[in-house]
Amino acid sequence: MAELHKVYDFVKLDSVYYSGSHGMDTKGPAPQNNPYDKNYQQRSFDNEGNEFIVYQPAIDYLPAIKKMLTEVKRRTRNIPGVTVEDNKFCLSVHYRHVKDKDYGRLEKEVNLMLANHPDFHKTPGKMVLEIKPSIKWNKGYALKYLLETLGFCDYSNVFPIYIGDDKGDEDAFKVLREIGGYPILVSSTPRDTMASYSLQSPSEVQSFLTCLSQWSFNNGVTARRG
Repeated sequence: MAELHKVYDFVKLDSVYYSGSHGMDTKGPAPQNNPYDKNYQQRSFDNEGNEFIVYQPAIDYLPAIKKMLTEVKRRTRNIPGVTVEDNKFCLSVHYRHVKDKDYGRLEKEVNLMLANHPDFHKTPGKMVLEIKPSIKWNKGYALKYLLETLGFCDYSNVFPIYIGDDKGDEDAFKVLREIGGYPILVSSTPRDTMASYSLQSPSEVQSFLTCLSQWSFNNGVTARRG
């Protein structure tokens, strides 16, 4: 999952709150009552002077992540097709263009590196190995953080929707099932999932969001972006 600034560069809407690095880099409103550790919060302002908080529960791991970035690039530089992406609080080792015969060597090198960094672990994604700090935080926790800081603690008055296509999104799907939200998987093939609904492609996601915004407009619903 991309870091916060990369996500913003994709969308470029100042009225939206963003979360990157598997929820470890989350921009949210500045709440009056904030139960989260202030050591991991940075207060800032947008271009219009509105205050917001960036919550980074893995900030203590940044020096180690920088070292691992150099190490994983060195270990994989002779494996054709590997791309290592720095997503600030996690490293994404992409192998979409790696030949099948070389994948075992790639995974071995990643595992050897992780043996020297016991505070980190890897999780599989869509043609990617994600290297993340082993902290009690994921996309599900980030989703709850945003709902709470937005003032949506009363889930009976909220219509939360989460759309995702990766294994890491399952944590957010699980949270939405628990609170009565609408977790939506994007996949062209059936698979085990915590999602309650599915769309087959990004184009179907676009059509769904367009229909949702039109329904909201026609029914006089005030949309809140977050």
